[in-house]
Amino acid sequence: MKFPFSKTAQFPEFRRLLPSAILVGLLVGVSFFAGYLFREAGSTEFFQFPIAREAFLLLRDRGLKALPGQAEMEYGMIRGMLQAYDDPYTIFVEPPQAELQLDQLQGKFGGIGIRIEKDSAGDVLIYPLPGSPALAAGVRDGDRLLKVDQLRIAPETTTDEIQAAIRGPVGKPVTITIKHQNIDDEILLRIERMEVPLPSVTYNLASFDPSIGVVQLNIVAETSPEEVSDAVDQLRSQGATGFILDLRNNGGGLVEAGVEVARLFLQPGVILVEQFKGQSPVEFKVENTGQFYGLPLVAVVNQNTASAAEIIAGALRKFGSVKLVGNKTFGKDSVQLVFDLQDSSSLHVTAGRWWLPGDQTSINAKGLPLDLVLSDDEANSAAALEKAARLLPGR
Repeated sequence: MKFPFSKTAQFPEFRRLLPSAILVGLLVGVSFFAGYLFREAGSTEFFQFPIAREAFLLLRDRGLKALPGQAEMEYGMIRGMLQAYDDPYTIFVEPPQAELQLDQLQGKFGGIGIRIEKDSAGDVLIYPLPGSPALAAGVRDGDRLLKVDQLRIAPETTTDEIQAAIRGPVGKPVTITIKHQNIDDEILLRIERMEVPLPSVTYNLASFDPSIGVVQLNIVAETSPEEVSDAVDQLRSQGATGFILDLRNNGGGLVEAGVEVARLFLQPGVILVEQFKGQSPVEFKVENTGQFYGLPLVAVVNQNTASAAEIIAGALRKFGSVKLVGNKTFGKDSVQLVFDLQDSSSLHVTAGRWWLPGDQTSINAKGLPLDLVLSDDEANSAAALEKAARLLPGR
C-alpha cells in the first residue's frame, strides 16, 4: 500500500519522536508560523521572519479578498518553507493523512468495520463488513453517513477525513449519524471500535511450482517481522521448500522493522549502520542466528523498492548470499524523523542516512546491486518470479 506522496518524495523512513523539546528545537520555523505570525504586536527582535510578517499584514489589511482560515494559511506557509528548503523527503502531512499513515505503519487500527463509498451526488454511503461492530450496531448496506462525532459530512469532506474521524483507540466508542435508505429519520449509533488488522504481507504457493512459496511484503510495518515468519511457516506446512521474497513496489516504512525482517534470515553480525545529524553512527546487529537462516531464498525487486525495503534486500544479499532479481531499485538511503505537530498534522524531516557496513557509497543514483537484471516489463510482471526461482539454491 502506497502513501499519497509524489514519486520523488514517496515513502520516507518513519521514526516517531514525541518530546516537545526536540520538536521545538527542530521546528522553530513551524512554531513561528503557528503563533507569532498572527500577532501584530511585538518586537521584531524576536521575530525571525520580518519580511514574511510584513507581507502577511499587508495581505490582511489591504487585500480585497478575505483571508482563508488560520490552518489553511499556516499549512500554505509551511509548504512554502519546505519548498524553499528543497529536500524531496522532508514533507508536511495534514492530520487525516498523518493518522492513516500511522495506521499503515502500525499494521492495525481501531475501527468499526465499514467500507466507504461516494455516490454521484456526493453522498457518503457506508457498507458494514461481516462480523463487524458496525453490522452488530445496526448499520445496513448503503446507509448514508451524515456525521462522525463532531465532523458533519459535506460534499467537500474527503474520504481521508472521514476515515481518520472514524478510526481511533481500540475500545473507545465513536458516534455516527446515519440514514437508512428510503427512511427520513436520522439514526444515532454509538459503536465501540475494535482492532482491525492492516496486513503488510500476503503469501501463496507459486502457480508455476507448488514447491516454491512466494512471500510478498507490501510495506515495512511494525507487524511485518511476525507476518513474514508466519507466512514462511504456513507455506512450509503446505509443502514449500524454496522461497521468493517479493519486495516489488514496497516503498519502505520503519527502519527497525526492516532490520527485524532481515534478522530472520541472517547470522550474527553488523548488518546496518545509521547516522543522524551531529550524532555518532549506530550499528544494528544480528545477535542470534535467525530462525530461517539457510532457507533457500531469492528476492525480487523493482524500481519502486525503496528505503526500508532496500535495507532488507541489501542486507540479505550482502550478508545472507541471497540473490537479487529485478531492475534498478529506487535508491533511497536517507532516514526521516516524524514529528507530531499540535493539531495532529506531522512534519517528516530528513535527519539521517543509512548504509550497509563496509560500503558508505550512496545508493541514491544507482540503487542496489543485482544478480539478475530484468527489463522493466519483466521486473513488473509474473515473469520475474519464474526467473527468480531459477536462482534458488539447489535448483
